[in-house]
Amino acid sequence: MKVIIVGSTHAGTNAAIQILRDHPETEVTIYERHTNVSFLSTGISLFLDGQVKHLEDMFYSSPEELTQLGANVLTRHNVIKIDAKAKTVDVVDMDSGALTTDSYDKLIMATGSTVNVPPIFGIDEDMVLLCKNYEQAKAVYQAAKDHNRIAIIGGGYIGTELAESYARTGHDVVLIQSQDILLDHYIDQNLSDKVVNILRDQGVEVVLNSRVTSFAQDEKGLAIETNDQTYRADVAIVSTGFVPNTELLRGQVKMDRHGAIIINDYIQSSDPDIFACGDASVVNFNPTGEPAYTPLATNAVRQGMLAGINVFGNIQRYLGTQATSAINIFGRTLASSGLTLRHAKKSGLNADSVTFEGTWRPAYMPTTDKLLINLVYDRDDRRVLGIQLFSKHEVAQSANAVSIAIQNRNTIDDLAFVDMLFNPNFDDTFNFLNVVAQMAVTQEITRGNTKRRLTAGFDPDED
Repeated sequence: MKVIIVGSTHAGTNAAIQILRDHPETEVTIYERHTNVSFLSTGISLFLDGQVKHLEDMFYSSPEELTQLGANVLTRHNVIKIDAKAKTVDVVDMDSGALTTDSYDKLIMATGSTVNVPPIFGIDEDMVLLCKNYEQAKAVYQAAKDHNRIAIIGGGYIGTELAESYARTGHDVVLIQSQDILLDHYIDQNLSDKVVNILRDQGVEVVLNSRVTSFAQDEKGLAIETNDQTYRADVAIVSTGFVPNTELLRGQVKMDRHGAIIINDYIQSSDPDIFACGDASVVNFNPTGEPAYTPLATNAVRQGMLAGINVFGNIQRYLGTQATSAINIFGRTLASSGLTLRHAKKSGLNADSVTFEGTWRPAYMPTTDKLLINLVYDRDDRRVLGIQLFSKHEVAQSANAVSIAIQNRNTIDDLAFVDMLFNPNFDDTFNFLNVVAQMAVTQEITRGNTKRRLTAGFDPDED
């Protein structure tokens, strides 16, 4: 079989490795526009504040390693056309300008995404930078070395992490967010308020409900005009989300409104010989049961491996995702999985939530830390829809545990009594996940909703 992989960050690299480990006789060709592969953009903020010393450590593979596995790796080669009917790709050598045409049996579209650049006047100014790939990360690092006042545009994961990193390195930072909430898809308002307060306590100027309308470079630096005020900075970094790089297949496979390729349970597009993974495709989002565009590295590596397996047939189903993720904010762990209450209601679900505020282990222990949890659930079928955890203690693995519960369509009643260890070194007699679920059960009982849904497959009337 001849497989062409277009793009080689998380998804493309993992697809190639999977194919060549399982079927080393396969002819695999990788076309990549950059000189590098497998760059971990999620680690950029760690490099910027000095926790990681070398940006090159953010690569977990290389063209040489993939070549040793048996791939034909062509960096600095740009695919300019895909003909799905003819099963061909047209490719330009970016150094020589030579144009060639290649053919495939199976194509894996792993072209990733680019920063969603809003149509703002002056966004092409020299000191307005993007931050996603290796070259952009180097440019951002160099700009910050030479300048002190940094403006971050966008308050998602990358924007929040960049704000923290630059505050740690003594920069003067302003974070401008168009909404009234940071990390909108991952946390609800009460946790956003805590993150905002922590950033402000560390010297970050956090500006909410403010939309940037223009950039203008002058002798004083960069003027950043918003709908209500003008801010000054030396450098602006735009981190306003991502859009999929899928123009090559537009009109040839089904896509969602973002331009992300719609896939089935085996990572196939609507063309069975074209697989799509990572930021180029949708995910199957389990809390709603609907496709969603969720560009996360965790999704990309799983989908890439599954594409590498399923090019040989419908072998392993894609389980979907809960968009489980976490970041560290000045020594606090912020972790989430599934839907926030805000987005559950936007999705039309009869959702509600409870909030636990306590500690992660008994107060009689020599030390403990405060813990805040939001648990989101569906009032109709009592399914767990989402969780958010925040503490100085490392609680990220608890988000992973609840991800499994969401995946398995467990209820608040299941989570309230699921078996979890007790040892005062690690938690209380009921783990905090049990406790927050018990709070949700109590809330429903108080409202007169005592109907409990049986765990799937269990009938107490049967032997």
